Amino acid sequence: MFRTLRLASYASAIVLGGIASSASAAELKVVASFSIIADLARNVGGGKIEIKTLVPVDGDAHTYEPSPADAASLESANVVLVNGLGLEGFMSRLIETSGTKAPVIEVSKGVSPLKGEEEEHEHADGTHAKAGHDAEEEGHHHHGEFDPHAWQSVANGEIYVKNIAEALCAADKADCSTFTANADTYLAKLKALDKEVRDEIASIPEAKRTIITSHDAFGYFAHEYGLKFLAPQGVSTEAEASAADVAKIIDQVREDKASAVFVENITNPRLMEQVASETGLKVGGTLFSDALSGPDGPASTYIDMFHHNVKTMKAAILGS
Repeated sequence: MFRTLRLASYASAIVLGGIASSASAAELKVVASFSIIADLARNVGGGKIEIKTLVPVDGDAHTYEPSPADAASLESANVVLVNGLGLEGFMSRLIETSGTKAPVIEVSKGVSPLKGEEEEHEHADGTHAKAGHDAEEEGHHHHGEFDPHAWQSVANGEIYVKNIAEALCAADKADCSTFTANADTYLAKLKALDKEVRDEIASIPEAKRTIITSHDAFGYFAHEYGLKFLAPQGVSTEAEASAADVAKIIDQVREDKASAVFVENITNPRLMEQVASETGLKVGGTLFSDALSGPDGPASTYIDMFHHNVKTMKAAILGS
């Protein structure tokens, strides 16, 4: 578990630690665990924060191995922003190693989490992949009972933004009005984005709303917007799909008449290419699930990620 402070008590704790007074004199040093949280923080903090991202663009937070430079970044941070919900298995050890005194904020606090993998994941052939303590002892990251990909719902993204704004205000009271104004402006953009996504998905015939992705990263998108996603891997990319898992997905594709297959920017495309080959479906493009693209890519911001994913899905499903 992260050494997470509750937002309601941040202000007094940080002031007692002397951080708030020093942070307001210069840019607030913020560490974000991965690129999506970093983009949300930039929209709230603007020029008042200096942000460091641990997992790089197109990187996989499920399997990330931190570096000594990451520990140094945490040590000097004023605020650390993480997703929580079991995503960043590397973070607890990194926090301990770094000796950081900064508050560690789980920005997903307040979302209604969806169930994810169970303690043991059963493959289609009846075998089991270990999770929990045994997996941790073998050097793997542990993903809990909840699906961590809550940002794939724009409504949840709004919760992330509000939590980030509260955390920055607690760390830097002098600039709180700026953070609050930035958050309000950005939240208005997210509300417009949510409506746009709903309208775009509503234009897809219900019979064509089943698609396939590499791992189960779009559960919140499915729950919020009405698409059905099939995936040979669970909510984590750590456990490779077995031959039986792939066979089961192929059977489901034929049964559910899936419309398209997509690769993800954080995964090897070979598995999806195999599924496409054996089902006769074409690979419809690349979806951005757990990370943004670089600045020259199609999904360099949270809003651009949704625009790209929806456009890509719709074009492949409708054949345009």
